[in-house]
Amino acid sequence: MNKQSLIIFNIPVLFKILNEIKVSFNFELFEFRNLNDLENLTELKYGNYLIVTNTKIPDHLSLRSIYLTESPSKIKDIVEKFNIHLLKNKFVNQSEIKINKFQLDLNSRKISFNNKSLKLTEREIDIILYLNKSSNSQTIENLQKEVWGHGVTLETHTVETHIYRLRKKINEAFNNNEFIISTEDGYKLS
Repeated sequence: MNKQSLIIFNIPVLFKILNEIKVSFNFELFEFRNLNDLENLTELKYGNYLIVTNTKIPDHLSLRSIYLTESPSKIKDIVEKFNIHLLKNKFVNQSEIKINKFQLDLNSRKISFNNKSLKLTEREIDIILYLNKSSNSQTIENLQKEVWGHGVTLETHTVETHIYRLRKKINEAFNNNEFIISTEDGYKLS
């Protein structure tokens, strides 16, 4: 998702000024004047978006909004502020991955479900991400090679031990004993 959008809500003067100089922006520019239009925003259509407003909007949209309470002295200062917020949004969005009914946050190294979260190790995240890439079971040898960087001839129970501990942590935190499933061929996510 490389598309970035700046949505000006109920500030027609600002939209008019920015629209005149929009060729130099790293984002697309849109103007909304209806609250219902804001409610229907989607990342699919607008990508990484930021709402700029000086009026109250619903709380669930406020995470992706910036309130202008005073006029900056220079337009370049306000555009710089928009770019910084868009970069922050992009960073947060790229760090969150949905895995089945769970949310994996790569920045905080936490997996969450139903207002509960669990801290994971970097290796546990690597295992989950690798298993998530494939709908097929992954052999112990594949996991050794791709997650640990070991050759397939290495005799070790490292994979089994890590999977066992990860399953146990997830089961204790979320009461889910089927996050990682054992198959004839190896392991896969449920």
